[in-house]
Amino acid sequence: MAQAAQHFIARVRDRSVVIGVVGLGYVGIPLALAALRQGIRVVGFDIDQARVDQINAGRETIKHIPMDLIVEGLANGRFEATTDFDRMAEPDALLICVPTPLSRHREPDLSYVVKTTQEIGKRLRKGQLVVLESTTYPGTTDELMRPILEQATGLASGTDFYLAYSPEREDPGNAQFGTSDIPKVVGGDGPDALAMADALYAALVVRTVPVSSTATAEAVKLTENIFRAVNIALVNELKQVYAAMGIDIWEVIDAAKTKPFGFMPFYPGPGLGGHCIPIDPFYLTWKAREFDIATRFIELAGQINTEMPYRVVDRLAELVDSRLRRSFSGSRILVVGLAYKKNVEDMRESPALKLIELIESRGAQAAYHDPHIPAIRKSRKHGALAARASTPLTAESLAGFDAVLIATDHDEVDYTLIVAHAKLVVDTRNACARHGLAGETIFKA
Repeated sequence: MAQAAQHFIARVRDRSVVIGVVGLGYVGIPLALAALRQGIRVVGFDIDQARVDQINAGRETIKHIPMDLIVEGLANGRFEATTDFDRMAEPDALLICVPTPLSRHREPDLSYVVKTTQEIGKRLRKGQLVVLESTTYPGTTDELMRPILEQATGLASGTDFYLAYSPEREDPGNAQFGTSDIPKVVGGDGPDALAMADALYAALVVRTVPVSSTATAEAVKLTENIFRAVNIALVNELKQVYAAMGIDIWEVIDAAKTKPFGFMPFYPGPGLGGHCIPIDPFYLTWKAREFDIATRFIELAGQINTEMPYRVVDRLAELVDSRLRRSFSGSRILVVGLAYKKNVEDMRESPALKLIELIESRGAQAAYHDPHIPAIRKSRKHGALAARASTPLTAESLAGFDAVLIATDHDEVDYTLIVAHAKLVVDTRNACARHGLAGETIFKA
């Protein structure tokens, strides 16, 4: 092992190593907290000055993530956030946690990774470890990042600096599994890079899972989320079939999951949301085309999941027409739940945003209620919805809507109030049944 690698590992063990976290969002902040818990100094980098100022003031940036350790780190000098990328030479390791969205044509948008790598390349010094955590296609670390860093510096990966990939495995709002509780897959560009990254993450999480290459580690992340996307597509399709037969898919799943082997429960919904499952499968389908391989199974799952908001709005319109005896065009719909999953404020790729747009495209009026999202934040795909405010959930407000569409099943929502005062309830999450509510106005979709 090279002397630089040995020195890095020794610094990890005595907690004198300094970590730089690039991207202070849903992945970067929890990662910084995991390091701070181990007494490791962290410098956080972000391009958003307002976010950096908020963090440095000790104010909450993500609702479900406590700021206690950040505040303590700010006080004792073990943490600070900055927009000054010239300081990237300070940390011994730079961990990249930036977005990897899809383009308008559903192709990988690695512009954030490229720009971050270019910024690192301007300051990279010998002995530094650079780790990408963002979800991407196999080959990104080796084929995209390494050439940028080597060409910018004249340094060689595996000799002068070290490059690795370790996919994030965050599950926002999961109280049982935080960053430190989840095993970390690690792949390195060479044995020294692997040893360094493995030692670093071993200090932060319960267990590491070293693999043979960065491409393998990249493939692990995609496999995890494609597995979920495909199985969600399966239950979404089964929901349509069983509904036509008069069978409740939720009852079927609850009974099936009593089998102690050979079955894992997945649940239907109004579409996929979040920063991983709606996006990651398309990273692999795009890369597979380079090898003349068609990923038909994955693409079919993507098609089924993408169609779900359209199916939900079709069902909603049908029920407004048949049960309320009025045209869907001109009706008023309250969408309950804007976040992509329950009990969080994360609205990235949320199907609720698409539902609102589809409802309004058919001439109806849409409003939303979400206890975690007081106003819709600006996004690339749904910019026209920005700044809309959450509607208070009261008996009076419910009386003003023709139907309530439950898109996200937050625990804080008063479903009893909804059922008591709504003219029509269309439930995509089985929330009413799980709260023991039944009635002639409740329908599943």
